[in-house]
Amino acid sequence: MTDLADPSSSAARPVISFFERYLTLWVALCIVAGVALGQWLPGVFKAVAALEVAQVNLPVGLLIWVMIIPMLLKIDFAALGQVRAHARGIGVTLLVNWAVKPFSMAVLGWIFIRQVFAPWLPADQIDSYIAGLILLAAAPCTAMVFVWSQLCKGDPYFTLSQVALNDSIMVVAFAPLVALLLGLSSIAVPWDTLVTSVGLYIVVPVILAQLWRKALLARGRAHFEAVAARLGPFSISALLATLVLLFAFQGEAILAQPLVIALLAVPILIQVVLNSGLAYWLNRKLGVPHCVAGPSALIGASNFFELAVATAISLFGFQSGAALATVVGVLIEVPVMLAVVAVVNRSQGWYEQSSQGVRG
Repeated sequence: MTDLADPSSSAARPVISFFERYLTLWVALCIVAGVALGQWLPGVFKAVAALEVAQVNLPVGLLIWVMIIPMLLKIDFAALGQVRAHARGIGVTLLVNWAVKPFSMAVLGWIFIRQVFAPWLPADQIDSYIAGLILLAAAPCTAMVFVWSQLCKGDPYFTLSQVALNDSIMVVAFAPLVALLLGLSSIAVPWDTLVTSVGLYIVVPVILAQLWRKALLARGRAHFEAVAARLGPFSISALLATLVLLFAFQGEAILAQPLVIALLAVPILIQVVLNSGLAYWLNRKLGVPHCVAGPSALIGASNFFELAVATAISLFGFQSGAALATVVGVLIEVPVMLAVVAVVNRSQGWYEQSSQGVRG
C-alpha cells in the first residue's frame, strides 16, 4: 500500500499489492486450512485458545498489533489541517460513517438475521451474528481506503484528512457507539472487555504507530516509505494467520451449516451498496468534485475489518457467531469494493453533468 502523506510520492507504483488484490482467495484458503487443521489438531488449538490474560488471547493480540500498526503508521494526523478545505465531502462521509452505516447495519441485521434467515441459522448464535455485523459497520476503514482512492483517481489530500479524522473520532466514539447499538439490539454489553479492546486495538496502536512514524520520518521520507512498504506483507500475513485460528475453532459450525457464510454476506453487501450510493449521491447534490466524491463513497462503505475481528474475538470469543460475521466482511471486502470503484469510475460523466455549485 502506498503512503499518501505525500500525495506526489510513489505515483508510478502499483496501487494494489499482490496480497491485497487476491485477498478473497487467501481468505478462502484460510477457511479450508483452518477447518482442516482444527479437525486434525484440536488439542493444539485448544491450547492456543487457553493463552488468555484478562479475556485477551495473547497470540491473537500479538497478531492484531502486527496487522494494525503498519496500517496506522501511514496515517498523518497533521492532515487534519486539510479538513476545512474539503468541508462538504468530509461532512457527507462523516454522516454516512457515523450516523447512517452503523444504524443501518443494526436494522439490516434485525431484518435478515433475526427475521428472514432465522430458520436457517443456529438459534443460539443469532444475537452473536448481529453483534458481529454491528462491530463491522461501526469502524470506518483505515488502510485499504488509500488503495480504493487511488484506483478511482481520488483527491489524496481529502482521503488522508478524512481517514485521519475518522481515526481520531474512532478513539472516543467506537466503544459508546457499539455499546449503544448492541443495547438497542438487546445484546448484553461487556463494558470492561469493550473498553479494554478499544485501548488495546485502537488507542495503544495509534500511539505506537505515530511515535514510530515520527522516528522513521526523522531519517527521511525515503526511509519511511521503504519501511512502510516492507511492513505491508507482515500486516496481511498476520490477518491470514488470525483467520486460520478463527476457522480452526469455527470448523464444526461451518461443516454443519456451510450456508451461514452466504447468509451473513447478504446484509453486508446491501450495506455497501446503500452507503456508497448514498454518499455518492449526496456529494453530487452538494456539487462536490468527483475526485472527492469517489473516495467519500468508498470510505463511507468500507470497514476497518481488522479492528472488528479483534474486538469480536475479545468480546465473544473465537467460536462465536460474531467472530464469524466479521470474517465474512474480510472475505468479500476486495471484490465488493473493486465493484464500487468500477461504478464510480464509469459514472464520472453522469456525475459531472449536474454536479455544479460550490465545490467541497
